[in-house]
Amino acid sequence: MRNCVRGSQRERDRERAAARAGGKGKNGDDGLTPEQRRERDGKALQEKAAKKAAQAAGASSGGGAAGGKGATKK
Repeated sequence: MRNCVRGSQRERDRERAAARAGGKGKNGDDGLTPEQRRERDGKALQEKAAKKAAQAAGASSGGGAAGGKGATKK
């Protein structure tokens, strides 16, 4: 008898989780081809690297303790 109740609960929980997710996820289809996705991701990485480099340049020229441990981490 107990297994029946637990199975039902699992099923309900899965349905609720799927509803909460709302179709979002890592493997969601964004309508892009692999080439377009690579280009988009490459631009995002370049922007991120440029932002980090600018931040590092600002921290090193400031001469304060803001550079600390985080500046040397990769």
